[in-house]
Amino acid sequence: MRDARITLVTLGVSDLQRASAFYEALGWTRTQAGNESVVFLQGEGLVLSLFGLADLAKDAGLTAEPLPAFRGVTLAINLPSEAETDRLFDTALGAGATAVKRPEKVFWGGYSGYFADPDGHLWELAHNPFFAMDERGLLDLDPARPETAS
Repeated sequence: MRDARITLVTLGVSDLQRASAFYEALGWTRTQAGNESVVFLQGEGLVLSLFGLADLAKDAGLTAEPLPAFRGVTLAINLPSEAETDRLFDTALGAGATAVKRPEKVFWGGYSGYFADPDGHLWELAHNPFFAMDERGLLDLDPARPETAS
């Protein structure tokens, strides 16, 4: 087992049920593992946890200050095509997301856009023709290998 992995991402949310419905509309599956304070949603290779913002801050020993519009973090979903990127973007908007930047061709040769979930968490949807994906739709990148000395 590798330590270099993310198994669970927790988002602080203002309305647990609204946030859960939003992510379920995007294909995440709500599990029985949660309770009235936290919802766990199963994805492909990752669990998304939704926790009340004030309770999450308290759990970390912090206060839930007003959050800036850009928090310096984005979450990303890579998709196998531009059409799939557009489809999921439209699904997110239909479920209550706010369009930040509609998907478009980008300078690095791919196709991407951004939406904010109902609590302002920023998500990038992208098709990167240079990244291989496995049969489950997960990225399958070769790790950088140092050149061997001759």
